[in-house]
Amino acid sequence: MGVVLIRSDEEGMRAALREAEASAAVDEVPVGCVIVHDGVVIGRGHNQVEGLRDATAHAEILAIGAASTALASWRLHECTLFVTLEPCAMCAGAMVLARLGRLVYGAADPKAGACGSVLDVIHERRLNHRVEVSVGLLAEPCGAILSEFFARKRREAAERTEPGRA
Repeated sequence: MGVVLIRSDEEGMRAALREAEASAAVDEVPVGCVIVHDGVVIGRGHNQVEGLRDATAHAEILAIGAASTALASWRLHECTLFVTLEPCAMCAGAMVLARLGRLVYGAADPKAGACGSVLDVIHERRLNHRVEVSVGLLAEPCGAILSEFFARKRREAAERTEPGRA
């Protein structure tokens, strides 16, 4: 993929939504992420936990790895990470370790969110870095792609367990 320019937070989140759609297309939980530095996407990722059989293959972790490679540095203090769902504890911890400058997420995660909903890893005073955060950008489409995915999964599970089905 060529150079992708991002001129606004909304464009960044729309790019993350495209990554989430890529996850859904391969039956992964549809979370997508892009990392932007100086207006250019330098890292992208979508969940690949099932495909890679790797519990750590979250969109954010994959994008952080790609961005670190692109910059030839693990320090991402001048970068913004856009992700469709509030990061979990693992991903929030990786953002702190990478010294990420800014996080923008779409849908809150009231079950496992670690950036304000359940935990607040990115603002933990005892850690050596805190991440600026913007919440709720394009929350409706970010939440809808997840809701649709899990509704389909529940329907498929119900169809498999209906009596009389082969």
